[in-house]
Amino acid sequence: MNQRRKTVLISVSALVIIALFAGGLYLKSIGDYKAKVNALTFDEIDLSQAPDGVYEGQCDTGVVRARVQVTVRDHRLESIELLEHENGKGTPAEVILERMLQHQTTAVDTVSGATCSSKVLRKAVENALTAGLPG
Repeated sequence: MNQRRKTVLISVSALVIIALFAGGLYLKSIGDYKAKVNALTFDEIDLSQAPDGVYEGQCDTGVVRARVQVTVRDHRLESIELLEHENGKGTPAEVILERMLQHQTTAVDTVSGATCSSKVLRKAVENALTAGLPG
């Protein structure tokens, strides 16, 4: 085998090893992200206990993160403003915010095709409301 073929073979082998390593890291990060999303728990927020105010909440699972500003007036969700929503390559689920306003609860169904993003947005709103609750 001549020197040029050896060099090409070593280079290709090195590239394959690097690609396999990078692919493994990517798959691990996706697994970690999905585990974080699956570990999210949700509590029913009692809006009758929520004082008037503007509250900020966030949720970050690595690939998907959201930051929201929630306005409560007369124990009702008056508005939910999306301040930040990074959703990787997934489908954004911002419509879930309108559902929360319409139904006056955070306990709404996820958006089909955007389950992880929906859960992150829901948790961000819940975190904002929890920050505003007494005690």
